[in-house]
Amino acid sequence: MSREFMRLLVVASSMFVLVACGGSANTKEDQDPAMVEDQSKESTTVASIPQGGASTQRLQGGAVGTHPLDDPESALFKRVIYFEFDSSNISAEDRVVIEAHAKYLADHPGASITLEGHADERGSREYNIALGESRATGVRRLITLLGASGDQTRTVSYGEERPAALGHEDTSWALNRRVELVYSTR
Repeated sequence: MSREFMRLLVVASSMFVLVACGGSANTKEDQDPAMVEDQSKESTTVASIPQGGASTQRLQGGAVGTHPLDDPESALFKRVIYFEFDSSNISAEDRVVIEAHAKYLADHPGASITLEGHADERGSREYNIALGESRATGVRRLITLLGASGDQTRTVSYGEERPAALGHEDTSWALNRRVELVYSTR
């Protein structure tokens, strides 16, 4: 084999390994609104290679694993709270998720989060901005009641302006009635 061919083979192999280990970023479409993880699961095993360049941390026993916010086995992995039509009431299942984020924020005082409120397209623009704000404020209130500092959280409402789904039926509307938890700093 020629040196040129060998060099090409090494470059191609290296690129394959990088692509295979890099994974893909999780999108909103990958999240199941009905999926809620049990926050009582605590893992001290070594997690798989972090996806999308996620940071690593030392777990108990010195093992290197995935950051808790990037671990699909953690309640912190879920960062979208869904709401019923014309409501800002938080479901019992979503309270578990919010409790996990509040505990994380309380344990990491340098972390900060933006709570982005959204609504479906039904209703006036002004009403949907107010409803998105009400949803985001409700999540913020619960997070701070559960131990996070008010300085760590901020709210913003996009109303109907940033839909997660573009359809005009119940399934799409259900995906658009949400609060997204967006970490600025971890």
